[in-house]
Amino acid sequence: MSIAERPARPSRPQHVLEVLGTERIAPSLVRVRLGGGGFATFEPNACTDAYVKLLFVKPELGLEPPYDLAALRESLDPDDRPVTRTYTVREVHHDSIAIDFVVHGDEGVAGPWAARAQPGERIALHGPGGGFAPDPSADWHLFAGDESALPAISRAIEALPAHARGVALVEVRDASEEIAIDAPTGVEVRWLHRGEPSHGSVRLLAETVAQLSFPAGRVQAFVHGERESMKAMRDELFGRRGLERGQVSLSGYWALGRTEDRFQAEKRDPVGQILPPERVAS
Repeated sequence: MSIAERPARPSRPQHVLEVLGTERIAPSLVRVRLGGGGFATFEPNACTDAYVKLLFVKPELGLEPPYDLAALRESLDPDDRPVTRTYTVREVHHDSIAIDFVVHGDEGVAGPWAARAQPGERIALHGPGGGFAPDPSADWHLFAGDESALPAISRAIEALPAHARGVALVEVRDASEEIAIDAPTGVEVRWLHRGEPSHGSVRLLAETVAQLSFPAGRVQAFVHGERESMKAMRDELFGRRGLERGQVSLSGYWALGRTEDRFQAEKRDPVGQILPPERVAS
């Protein structure tokens, strides 16, 4: 079958939700609650790293969701087409979800939108997706990441049973960025203050893990954040600690010095690959 003969890929369903309210939970974190009538089509999953893909359009274009993305790709200039940004679902309620956005002034697309969002605004999204949930059979848990992974880390910790043991290492700018996490007594949440992200700070998580005394038993690790930091964590967990792939959920959520679009494009290049693809037995 030629490329021209291949059937078009079916479009993913869009859920159109309304902004119910926003809350500044830390200097650089804004929580946006989304719900409304469109929430009826949203089907939560059991993953603690559940994520949605939000669709952002330029307000001056006057477009209303849901969007005919195929038609817009044909009719709009590339700079005017909707852009997609992926965010973790921090909370799920019976009639709404909450998403936490890292905000750095006017930098980016999603952060400025979250900082200015008003109740009643509508936004379209795909999802949810996801791939991780705490393993109740693990002897202990390791969580490590920066602000971008904080929602998923928080949800995972709060989903643990009361008897769970583990440690969470969360890298933030300073003490003002620390937020409350309802952790079991046996799970230590340790905040690492690195200042503004820099090339000098990308090894902070890995160097901290290198100093940890791993308890006996099988660990399950959830490790996500800046790409080069995750490469350092890869070397520590797989190279030095000898963990198996099935014990570790690890990926880069962003890359220092890269726009979101460039970061996504580089995932296909060697610089953007943290782990080699797993071989599938034939």
